[in-house]
Amino acid sequence: MTTFARLPRAAVTAASVLATVATLSAVPTAYADSSASEQLTEALPLGDQDLAETRTSQELAQGVTLTKIVRGTEPAAPDQINTTTRGPWVVNVLTIDPAKSKGRLKATYGPDLAKVEKTSDLVRTAGAVAGVNASFFTFTASQLYPGEQVGLGVFDGKLLSEPLTDPAEANLVIDANSNKVVAGHLRWSGSVVNRTTDVRLPLEFVNHPPVIPAACATLPDQTACTQPGDVVLFTKEFAAATPAGAGVEVVLDRYGCVVRTATTRGTALAPGQTSLQATGKDTVALLAAVANGCLNRDIKLTNQNGDDVPLRSGLYGVTGRYQLTSGGEIVVPDGTGSFFDRNPRTIAGTTQDGKILLATIDGRQTTSVGTTMDETAAVADALGMHDAINLDGGGSTAMALGDGTLVSHPSGAGGAERAVGDAIVFVPGR
Repeated sequence: MTTFARLPRAAVTAASVLATVATLSAVPTAYADSSASEQLTEALPLGDQDLAETRTSQELAQGVTLTKIVRGTEPAAPDQINTTTRGPWVVNVLTIDPAKSKGRLKATYGPDLAKVEKTSDLVRTAGAVAGVNASFFTFTASQLYPGEQVGLGVFDGKLLSEPLTDPAEANLVIDANSNKVVAGHLRWSGSVVNRTTDVRLPLEFVNHPPVIPAACATLPDQTACTQPGDVVLFTKEFAAATPAGAGVEVVLDRYGCVVRTATTRGTALAPGQTSLQATGKDTVALLAAVANGCLNRDIKLTNQNGDDVPLRSGLYGVTGRYQLTSGGEIVVPDGTGSFFDRNPRTIAGTTQDGKILLATIDGRQTTSVGTTMDETAAVADALGMHDAINLDGGGSTAMALGDGTLVSHPSGAGGAERAVGDAIVFVPGR
């Protein structure tokens, strides 16, 4: 799936469930009376109404059910994948009932934010029951930091990537302490404040390489630049070292006090340390802001209603593109182009009674053609998702079990699984 460029100063939000006649296979007896299986009884509104539809379910753990839905029986012609009304479609749905399950839903990434890992590896390493791929990320293999999220990234109460101003960004916010999930669009504000002088310096990004103004690209000393650049906060979680290049970098200890200042960028951070990088004329502003020593960080998240979202232990947040349903209504916008065409999809959302659903739709294959954005929203609605968002899809779409076994069938050559930036996983335990 196409990924999206990061834009200056962010904003994003949190909040957010088709029909047709089909033949449904019987759910195994062990799960026939479960609320999860009852939730997934409405036929998918995909393709012609006369298509056969079969479902099989298995309980992965207490309160955690995996349902496979297959709609259509005949493989599609390769040249009709994007247009056929006969399918087939393969949808895998992970249903988590917080009232019955024993464990925590959370987001996870690999050794650092900048690297990519396969979803199956992230699920296995986390000791999870199962999980799916999550955020949009830089992706391009030639980039130094391919795993960098493009949008919101909150991990155990730490804002490690800021939400975008792009209104298309949708966020999934998870409180792992209560297994409450909210979908929507968050906003952020960030700055550092000198404790002695009260000088405040706004942050442009968190854990994102700053851009050198084009007019100053050849200046080794960025303090001589007259064009605005970026001011970025980096944390130890970003990578083995901060991005290198022209500019200014100030390293702070765990108390926010200056450890060292350099007139070039790029350094390894020790545990507890953070750094501030600046380019363009913002280098001068950064040096002025850190004078006399110690800084406080002022970073806030708010939801679409303007209410604070406290950054506390157990809070997680990932980034998608487009909300599919909100308050039980389909809200995906109209659109054209490859992103809106049929693709593999990953969906996350909640039912009206608080169950959590993570779903994948295989695509770009004769055995499962994938869904358009409209079809994806219709599937979310039919599955009972009162609030839902579209996560990264295309070659990134993957669902895996705790032993690393893939449940979905990736669209890469030969079914090869793509390495991704992060994943949503359900980890057992109280």
